[in-house]
Amino acid sequence: MAKPEHNNKKGGFVKREPKEFEEEVIQIDRVTRVVKGGRKLRFRATVAIGNKKGKVGVGVGKSNEVQGAIQKAINKAKKDLTTIIMDGSTIPHSVKLKLKSSKLLLMPAVPGTGLMAGGTIRKVLALAGVKDVMSKSFGTNNKLNNTKAAFAALKMLRSTPMMERRAAKKAIQIKSPVVAAAAKAPTPAAKAPAVKAPAPKVEKKDETIK
Repeated sequence: MAKPEHNNKKGGFVKREPKEFEEEVIQIDRVTRVVKGGRKLRFRATVAIGNKKGKVGVGVGKSNEVQGAIQKAINKAKKDLTTIIMDGSTIPHSVKLKLKSSKLLLMPAVPGTGLMAGGTIRKVLALAGVKDVMSKSFGTNNKLNNTKAAFAALKMLRSTPMMERRAAKKAIQIKSPVVAAAAKAPTPAAKAPAVKAPAPKVEKKDETIK
């Protein structure tokens, strides 16, 4: 949805273009590193982006300022975008994953179930466009690890034989009306080959000289 116009410094109006991806800041941490001469403070931002139509990405950025860390994380997430395979509004099959200390289980659900997930996993699934899913997280509550685990689990999704059969059946149903209409269309009558009438025979009379 396009944002309303706003005034610029010169007093004119500038129309903002709609963003291609929605952004969600998962976590902002302060990272202290001991260097020669003391401690150096930096910020680490974890950001997830997605278009809610099957594309999602996760990035981590560090900077001396919070805004700089968020922008770096967004740029990394855009470079690591992936397109996930979905079965309608849910995932095609169950996924069980262990990443570092995070253990994640995703299961497909019928339409109307909603996002049965919490924390960072819910944010990643929502940005990917998944509307019906059941999940369970084990092991740790670390937001960074759980975010990476959810992203890795979505990348593991594959098409199932049932999805391929439905796609083939749908393609046949779309194609059949076109074939039926083509069969019912009147075909131009084939022109019969012209039959040439036989030339009349001329009888030759033998003339004898008397």
